[in-house]
Amino acid sequence: MEKVTPPTRAAPQDRRPRDELDELDRRLLALLRENSRATNQALSEALGVAPSTCLARMKGLQRSGVIRRFTVEVDPRALGSTIEALISVRLRPGARHLMSAFGEGLKSVPEVSQFFFLAGSDDFLIHVTARDTDHIRQFVREHLSSNQAVAATQTSLVFEHVQGSVEP
Repeated sequence: MEKVTPPTRAAPQDRRPRDELDELDRRLLALLRENSRATNQALSEALGVAPSTCLARMKGLQRSGVIRRFTVEVDPRALGSTIEALISVRLRPGARHLMSAFGEGLKSVPEVSQFFFLAGSDDFLIHVTARDTDHIRQFVREHLSSNQAVAATQTSLVFEHVQGSVEP
């Protein structure tokens, strides 16, 4: 009886370590941060390279994990959220084993725009969008203060939210 060996996956091409980005990669990433919907033609013209070169670079950055995903940024006001807050959360010392579950639970809460798992005195920093301050208070009461794992919260209202472009 003949032994069948399953085919092996070919190694993805262009799996450069993230610290080995060249100048062209860095310029391409900067252009994509400005406008991730730019056409390949527009990107290649801005970079001064052939469209095929630009496309190959983009695909290589995606395969290597440098480009993780493309997203859309929605103005919270369009969805009825007129206020933002950052809420620091400290879990009880006896509840440290619940950190993963706490973070997973935040993923399904509509008011949570993003959150960070931290080192330091606080365990989480949660960015929320809400209709008004009553909505934020309701969020804290229902999702944080009522959670037995939560020791303390501190809420800071956001006056202005500016997303900067990080230079490569």
